[in-house]
Order: sequence, then structure tokens, then C-alpha cells
Amino acid sequence: MCEHGRVRVSTRGDYAVRALLSLALHASERPTSVKEIAERTNLPQPYLEQILLAVKGAGLVVSKRGVGGGYVLARPANEITLAEILGAVDGPLTTLVTEHDHCEGHCVLQEVWVSVGEEMRLHLDATTLADLVERTVLGHASAPAQGA
Repeated sequence: MCEHGRVRVSTRGDYAVRALLSLALHASERPTSVKEIAERTNLPQPYLEQILLAVKGAGLVVSKRGVGGGYVLARPANEITLAEILGAVDGPLTTLVTEHDHCEGHCVLQEVWVSVGEEMRLHLDATTLADLVERTVLGHASAPAQGA
């Protein structure tokens, strides 16, 4: 698991986002081979192949066979959200707490966990590959300033 800030993202989810971000950053070029994506992102090629098959199955990328073949995004980067990518490799995003056990304070905590899950889902649904491309190209200029 990779921890970004305090949110845990599965390794598969992190690798999938990184691979698709690489495709988005090089979208105007020819299809990109798994080997090229692995070299650009420093991800292990065998694992990356499995991840790309999963995102292909979800309709997020298409593969082109033959000489000059590889992967390209199936849709424009501004139409692919982080929630879709994570869902393609990890399954649908779920709420952290699903059962209600009536223990002291549990109702209040459950409301907090559900709220946090919903906020995260909304943020992932609102963030596209195009947003990440823009932040990458601008050198994270759109990231909030420290202490802001």
C-alpha cells in the first residue's frame, strides 16, 4: 500500500493512475508500449502488464497491435476520473464502515467515516487525468500552498 498524505491507496491503484497519467502526458505521440510506460514511470513491467489489462477491460485504454503498437487512452484525459481508474483495478470504492453495532459512540463515528468516504469519493470523481497532467506540467503550481 502506498500512503499519500494519510489516505491509503493500493499499489495496483497507484500504479494504474501513474501508468494512465504517463499515457495522458504523451497523448499526442504514438501508442506507448508497456516497456516504455515501465521505463517512464519506473514501475515493474510484468505487474504493469496486468494492470493495463484491467484498465483495458474497464474501457479506459485501448491497445494497438503490431509494429508501433501499444496503449492509448480510450477517451480524452478530461473524461477519465481517478475514481474510474481505482475502480478498474480495485473494484468499486466502498464505505469504510458498513455494519452498525450499537456500541457506545459507534453511531457518531459511523457518521464521520461515511462522511469521509463520501468526501473522498466526490474528490476522486471530480479529479481527472487532465487535472493531473496540468498539475504535472505546471510543476504542481495548482497544488495548495503550504500554510494556506
